Amino acid sequence: MEPQLAYEALKAFQIDTAYYQSLGALAGWDQRTYIPHRGHAHRARQFAALARLLHARKTNPQVGEWLQAVEGSALTADPESVEAVNVREWRRDYERAVRVPDDLAVALAQAQSEGESAWESLREADDWTGFKPYLKRVLELQREYAEAVGYESEPYDALLEDYEPGERAARLERVFEVLGTASRRILDQIMGSKVRPPVGILHRPYPVEVQREIVYEVTGALGYDLEGGRIDPTAHPFELAVGPGDVRITTRYYPDYFNAAFFGGVHEAGHAMYEQGLPAEHWGTPMGQAVSMGVHESQSRMWENMVGRSLGFWRYFFPRLQPRFASLRDVRIEDFHRAVNAVKPSLIRVEADEVTYNLHILIRFEIELALFRGQLEVDDLPDAWNAKYRYYLGISPASYKDGVMQDVHWGSGLFGYFPSYTLGNVYAAQLFSQAESDLGPLESLLEQGSFAPLLSWLREKIHRHGRRYPPRILVQRAAGEPPRAEYLVRYLEKRFGDIYELD
Repeated sequence: MEPQLAYEALKAFQIDTAYYQSLGALAGWDQRTYIPHRGHAHRARQFAALARLLHARKTNPQVGEWLQAVEGSALTADPESVEAVNVREWRRDYERAVRVPDDLAVALAQAQSEGESAWESLREADDWTGFKPYLKRVLELQREYAEAVGYESEPYDALLEDYEPGERAARLERVFEVLGTASRRILDQIMGSKVRPPVGILHRPYPVEVQREIVYEVTGALGYDLEGGRIDPTAHPFELAVGPGDVRITTRYYPDYFNAAFFGGVHEAGHAMYEQGLPAEHWGTPMGQAVSMGVHESQSRMWENMVGRSLGFWRYFFPRLQPRFASLRDVRIEDFHRAVNAVKPSLIRVEADEVTYNLHILIRFEIELALFRGQLEVDDLPDAWNAKYRYYLGISPASYKDGVMQDVHWGSGLFGYFPSYTLGNVYAAQLFSQAESDLGPLESLLEQGSFAPLLSWLREKIHRHGRRYPPRILVQRAAGEPPRAEYLVRYLEKRFGDIYELD
């Protein structure tokens, strides 16, 4: 077949596949928000049926024939062209998909859906015994999956490839060594400081209806297009892109705690703005898709922390927030800023401060590595979890739901995802530093409520490229050098050195 015709046929086929995937995304959003409790079993079977359909399309021999007809042609001569990028990434996706047996793909989809549904109810009941069979099943299938798709050094690398193409466990171990050492050093300095942020002000009454209004207001101001999105309550905040013009986020509200809804909403809006910034004209193709979860997390963590917890941001937003909550009427902006940046070892990852956050991820990374290196089994998880929390953070959970069951990821089969959060922090610090070099002092812009320059910079440097470049290359092109954890260390030292008046 003539290359141009083959490319057009391949593109049409892949876009149709993306439509099926987007319907699955919509079903996933419904499952995590408003599905009736009795509907979960049927939804799991729906996901299994959809997985069978999608796997058949992804492994269709015709895809391989179309790719072969286009590869090496004039269409792909420029490796950075739209056609070349799409063909390269379709080839990568195809080669991984054909290695996975159909029955394994279907079993995984059903087990992941069942595991997530079970987690939602069993976590609330603190029922580790009831949850274990679901987790064991998902882990068993993920181990089979890793062997099916293959790896160079170890099974965990196969899982990382799904979230951060090109990343390897060995390199991540070095990143975590740097960040683990630095985080504990900074934490020790903070614990020795005489500064004590008044965190009690965050645990006063905050009417949920007002919180909802605030979340809509702040995410819209940052750049989340609410005409192409919505915000819903859920047990575990997430962002989900159904398609162009429909990128949804969720958050969770507590009537007596400020941070959860506000910063959860800003975090998920960061994800959503990335999805909304991808070129809509390339939807359904690699050029219209996010490159990795690490880059995705760089967007959410940057907006949540480097913007949302900065003093400049609160100089702009606190005067707009304070009159709407009676509990803030007697609070100074300096105290509020210190409170939302308070550092203290804690049990819950999603509520962790920036200094200790990467220690939470380090714990999960080490446990996942041990699981896939055959050094740990599901029955051992609670003891391993508690031991690592005592070692790294000096605390230990009193319940499973605040310990080994606190995250949805493992029940959903998302092994290999957690390192994306720390990679996101690493990328974000480096990108933020370069944006400041290009745009001038960002703190001054934030203090004026001028968020568009940073978003425009990210649109140009990150969003518009889709999957044109591998994640590390994309960051290098935007920031001027390969990703380095030292940027994050310097950022943490500066921000928390100022807040805690460290020498």
